[in-house]
Amino acid sequence: MNEPLTHHVSCGLLVRAGHVFLVHRSPSKAWFPDVWDLPGGHVEPGESSRQALVRELREELGVEITPPGGNALLTRRAADVFLEVWRVDEWDGDIVNAAPDEHDAFDWFSLDKAMSLDLADDEYPALFKQVLT
Repeated sequence: MNEPLTHHVSCGLLVRAGHVFLVHRSPSKAWFPDVWDLPGGHVEPGESSRQALVRELREELGVEITPPGGNALLTRRAADVFLEVWRVDEWDGDIVNAAPDEHDAFDWFSLDKAMSLDLADDEYPALFKQVLT
């Protein structure tokens, strides 16, 4: 009997000046289409979640970060997903949409505005409150 495939995902919660940075997933995406999400993606074989976050933010946003230390803000295991969310306060470079096939929009949001969005994960509002209050 085969074990179910688990997707290991590492995401960054970018925080600056009382706002969080979110990307809007393209309506054509198979997973979580047409919702606001955190930038990040799948951990590749041989990568740590921190290494994946560095690579994903480079690929998706065109920025360079130092791998985060400490513990992830959120670690959650579901039936087919292992999700880690890391706080990111510093990066080098200007954020661009370097993956327009994945995201059709991106922006900075205040806590109130972020809470009003259609989000990819029900636990995001608690994270936003944690980092913005």
